[in-house]
Amino acid sequence: MTERPERTARGYRRFRCRDCGKQFNERSGGVLNRAQYPSDVIALVVVWRLRYRLTLRDLAEMFLLRGIVFSYEAVREWEAKLAPLLADKLRQRRRGRGGTRGRRWHVDETYLNVGGRWAYLYRAIDREGNLVDTALSEHRDMAAAQAFFRSAKSVTGVTPDQVTTDGHGSYPRAIRSTLGRRVVHRNSAYKNNRLEQDHRGVKGRIRCMRGFKSFDSARRFCRSYDELRNFLRLRTRHNQHVAANRRRLLHLRRATTALAILQVA
Repeated sequence: MTERPERTARGYRRFRCRDCGKQFNERSGGVLNRAQYPSDVIALVVVWRLRYRLTLRDLAEMFLLRGIVFSYEAVREWEAKLAPLLADKLRQRRRGRGGTRGRRWHVDETYLNVGGRWAYLYRAIDREGNLVDTALSEHRDMAAAQAFFRSAKSVTGVTPDQVTTDGHGSYPRAIRSTLGRRVVHRNSAYKNNRLEQDHRGVKGRIRCMRGFKSFDSARRFCRSYDELRNFLRLRTRHNQHVAANRRRLLHLRRATTALAILQVA
């Protein structure tokens, strides 16, 4: 393989295979191979879409002021392509990093409007407020609870010592069947107030979106949003004080990492 002296119209390096003569560039084979815009612009659009309370049209108007023209449908397409890749990478990064503090889970579900019908967003955090897992389900039953606990155990790589839930009847059997009988189950509504407050993040983010039209888009967005929100979370302990200069430094580092993940997709 040899590098060609000329570059593409977007400034990407071009290469040529010595054996077959095929030419390609840095984005060949990726999800952004035939995109009209640079990868750094698309990555920034997706991160802002997931992080801030912006609609599709808001993002198109914001970049229009900088001379970058695209439609709101382009934002939707970029999100559909890149958001799952970002969520998968961030889930891999936090596997097995919970430590002893990550063995106490708070589990609860909240309601979302998807296509005019109510769906159930299962969410879990540990006692320090770090994300355990997120899963959207069309039903609130035993099968949904078991699937959520299996997913949470898989992504964290640990089995919790204690799980706190509300009074829904499917949780005790789901915990015993998927996590084991040694897991302590606390059934109390007021002990889950921390998670109830944490629901405000995703609920506030989707309020400006006025619900979702399809279940797949809702599941994709909710998982990607929670993963990025947790990755950009600056506190490692509940109510921990972080100085302003430290907050700026950490946010810049982690946001740059998220952008780099998207640019190489």
